[in-house]
Amino acid sequence: MRFLIGPNGAGKTTLVDAVTGLAKATGSAQFDGVELLGKKVHQVARAGIGRTFRTASVFEELTVLQKLDIAAGAVRKPWTLLCARNGVPPSIEAAMETTGLTDLRDRRAGELAHGQKQWPKDGMLLVQDARVLLLDEPVACMSAEEREHTGELLRTVRKDHVVVVVEHDMEFLRAYADTVTVLAAGKVLAEGTYATVQADSRVQEVYLGPSYEETPDGTVAVAAGGH
Repeated sequence: MRFLIGPNGAGKTTLVDAVTGLAKATGSAQFDGVELLGKKVHQVARAGIGRTFRTASVFEELTVLQKLDIAAGAVRKPWTLLCARNGVPPSIEAAMETTGLTDLRDRRAGELAHGQKQWPKDGMLLVQDARVLLLDEPVACMSAEEREHTGELLRTVRKDHVVVVVEHDMEFLRAYADTVTVLAAGKVLAEGTYATVQADSRVQEVYLGPSYEETPDGTVAVAAGGH
């Protein structure tokens, strides 16, 4: 699980936009031998790339099950969309189980807690058979319990998916990141484990701040002047 971090304006979300067809870019971005740059959004999605956005307030009148069912329709054959259902497709059942939404399947999205609203977005990517998940601040404004649920969800998903997370929550990063890439001014500043980038003086200067340090109990302390 790779985390992308860096100061505001570093290019984190822009990078995701470029890969997924929402921003023009030069260079090359490939997955499984397919060039992604220059393709339309739907072509990138069909290549196995899925992404989430920071906002979760979409189709709030639909239930969790309905949202996943609509997402699953994107990968179904056109003629099957006209067929009556005899039950919930296995892919949707599996996605609800993975994301912890089985008991919330009949709840309207607008009725879910803030953190819970993020999980159907992850489930929608799973039913679309996305193999690369690009997640933009998936734990923003979540409670501690919701962050932990999300972290364990991503640990499960990463077993057979590529997971890239844009995040500012350093405690979440410390707990779940395998690899960290630090961006600054549109370029890669540092890369490595959490411990490696946390100790990098360049990262401290442009992002974490010189007073950023981890206390003996594992929490993060930032004195005045830290970012």
